[in-house]
Amino acid sequence: MRFLPDTEQRAFAGSLHAMLTAADTPTVIREWSGGDHTRGRALWHRVAEAGVFGLTVPQERGGLGRHPVELALAFVELGRHAMPGPLVETVAAAVLLQDPALARRFLPGLLAGTELATVATAPGGSVRDAAAVPLALDADTAGLRLALAPDGLRLASPAGPPRRSLDPARRLTPLLPDGELLSPRPPYDLALTWARLATAAQALGVGLALVDRTVEYVRRRTQFGVPVGSFQAVKHRLADTATALEFARPLLFGAALSLHPGDVAAAKLKSCEAAYTAARTALQLHGAIGYTAEYDLSLWLTKARALRTAWGTPEECRELFLEDALKGPAGG
Repeated sequence: MRFLPDTEQRAFAGSLHAMLTAADTPTVIREWSGGDHTRGRALWHRVAEAGVFGLTVPQERGGLGRHPVELALAFVELGRHAMPGPLVETVAAAVLLQDPALARRFLPGLLAGTELATVATAPGGSVRDAAAVPLALDADTAGLRLALAPDGLRLASPAGPPRRSLDPARRLTPLLPDGELLSPRPPYDLALTWARLATAAQALGVGLALVDRTVEYVRRRTQFGVPVGSFQAVKHRLADTATALEFARPLLFGAALSLHPGDVAAAKLKSCEAAYTAARTALQLHGAIGYTAEYDLSLWLTKARALRTAWGTPEECRELFLEDALKGPAGG
């Protein structure tokens, strides 16, 4: 099935693309990785003003209404430009905090972009794995830190210094759910579904950027007096990679329309695997320069790898999808 955004949706995505292009995100990413969040916070505020975080929140809670398709379109652009920060985590927090009292207390700052939120997850992406050390993205930057404890959703505090990950823009901090109990029964499953949808869209955007940058590179680079991109092997590799991303696209938007956990898990699995394949293709066709931290490509390479296991490993998503498929349309 082919999904085509309407005029308003295309304009929304186009405005985000223009904003992020003008922001010079590679510079923002490097400053964020080094601990300077000034430009990153300014860009975050502009993204929030565009309504991105309000797309998960009903109007009666101060948001724009729940619009998963528009959220997916937005996160494709955020991934295409590799914007740093706890983007998916803020989406998850916005869903977790939609109890009326919690919404009045916490959502205004999140929706306005004056506050960043993060949610502790286990290394494999499962928030409910009590045996694993719960880690939170950018907990040293986010003012609102959440974690799921056995008795519900709690405010959390850092349990140690930030840890660097493969992606230098993703600093992971262990959190202790030792703060105020916010909700004994938070809507975790719904938050996880929205987080996986946003992660899938972000990964698709990363993959598309990797292919675009690689195509541009092989057109410029020459061997034996001709562009590398003219070689059949290079064309085939890029075509296979682009095809995988295009197959992921309808899964993503189909999942956005249904918001069914099994559909979203399938979309995350396909989008993240396609982005990871795009990273491997980009690295192979760039050669040794692709490894260097000074070259912008590395900012997308490392993000593709990190997103692959964020908010659910490939194995977890595959298992959920298969379980859902075995239930059949009747759910039994």
